[in-house]
Amino acid sequence: MENTQIPLTQKIQAKIHVIRGLRVMLDIDLAELYGVETKVLNQAVKRNVERFPADFMFQLAEIDGKNLRSQIVTSSLGYGGRRYLPFAFTEQGIAMLSSVLRSETAIQVNIEIMRAFVKMKALESENHAIWQKIDQLEKKYDANFSGVFEAIRQIMAGEPPNQHRKIKSPSE
Repeated sequence: MENTQIPLTQKIQAKIHVIRGLRVMLDIDLAELYGVETKVLNQAVKRNVERFPADFMFQLAEIDGKNLRSQIVTSSLGYGGRRYLPFAFTEQGIAMLSSVLRSETAIQVNIEIMRAFVKMKALESENHAIWQKIDQLEKKYDANFSGVFEAIRQIMAGEPPNQHRKIKSPSE
């Protein structure tokens, strides 16, 4: 598993979504990672439902599906033929899955999923610290640098900087 650790972690991170303000993974994505059918994963969960309280797992509502589609910018989430909306598992629910699925694959995949969640938290913390430093710098310097700070904010937010705005030199 050493050679695939980085790509697997990146693949996992791409499957982590924010729904109802929580980082979650969908049953269909987890089943794929575990190498089982979604139906098999959900049956195992239903047989052990007492292990999955509402803060570990919840079923998506129609509005969640619409929000998720806009979040991942696709028209379909791959569950079009399902009778029921997908289940979403929080980090704690995913950790509980390894005890329910009881396979070597489930254990190894769960380890990678936990690593992916940890990396995402670390990145979020780093970004928060960067935003705070930008705010401090902006307060320290005068309005001549406001365009620079706005461009930095746009880049940090993943937007292309506004290229039509000219940054004035001190002599202008």
